[in-house]
Amino acid sequence: MAAEGDHIRRYNFTGEDDEVPDDVTHVTIAASVTVITEDTFLRHRSIIEVVCDVNVKKVEEFAFTRCPSLRRVIMPGVEIVERYAFYECDALTDVECGKLERIREHAFSDCKSLGSINLPSAKIVEYIAFRSCEVLADVKFGSKLESIKRGAFYDCRSLERITIPLKDGIITHDSIFTGCDNLKHVDLVEGELHETIAALQLEEWRNEMNEEINSINQILPTADAGEMNDEVGEKARAIRTWIRSVLGKIIHYIAGHQRLLDEQVATALELALPRDIVMNNILPFLELPSFTFEVGDHEEGEEEDYLDSEEEDDEE
Repeated sequence: MAAEGDHIRRYNFTGEDDEVPDDVTHVTIAASVTVITEDTFLRHRSIIEVVCDVNVKKVEEFAFTRCPSLRRVIMPGVEIVERYAFYECDALTDVECGKLERIREHAFSDCKSLGSINLPSAKIVEYIAFRSCEVLADVKFGSKLESIKRGAFYDCRSLERITIPLKDGIITHDSIFTGCDNLKHVDLVEGELHETIAALQLEEWRNEMNEEINSINQILPTADAGEMNDEVGEKARAIRTWIRSVLGKIIHYIAGHQRLLDEQVATALELALPRDIVMNNILPFLELPSFTFEVGDHEEGEEEDYLDSEEEDDEE
């Protein structure tokens, strides 16, 4: 299976009974493998690159833990990365994971060289998943993101920018960015939000919405990230509050826009059509561009109980 090269030794991995030689540097995971089982490459000192076939759907716990030379992982079909899968992979800089949905506890913790990661399909980021990734500066999520759990980016000292969708409930705990003193920018996933704002009838509404969207980047630089041992911080709280404020204004302005639109259309159409036809058959179908967001299941007064239940889930 192995092929010799200049300081490179390649290996085609076909299953859990396949023992990877100690001097292998580049591993290809075959199409016959759907799960990289636990401990498979644990503490392998020579592996530099791993390329998975699209059929690989899961990386189990401790699969690549403490692989000190691992720099690049390509896993186009992987949907779940389990606990400690890439824990303390000190050289890891490049992770390609376009279909990754769930990132479990400690999955990428202490990856000291990971500078950025793009997670377009991620739904759940669990407890301390990226803890102490010291040079992680940029994290991009897509529109599918549902929640980031307690301490997910704890002690990511270089984190400057995060891209998230505009959904209530994503920021579940004040400790998510504890120790992230450099977090200064939140970007929103590109989508229908800006089309909705552009379609609002009054320019002052559009301007105020754009100011509201940009306001978080004035708030974050001075928000306290919190101390390492406290598990609290103002940055996560500020982002959560900001999301709810933006959503509230969107609801307010869409309602106002619709009222104005209904009045204008009704006035114009009544000249040509009977009022009952206008009201029953035309106005219900006049809408802004669609914009989907989630409203949290809990009210402000219920937040403490909600966070306590999240902590219990994380500990389990």
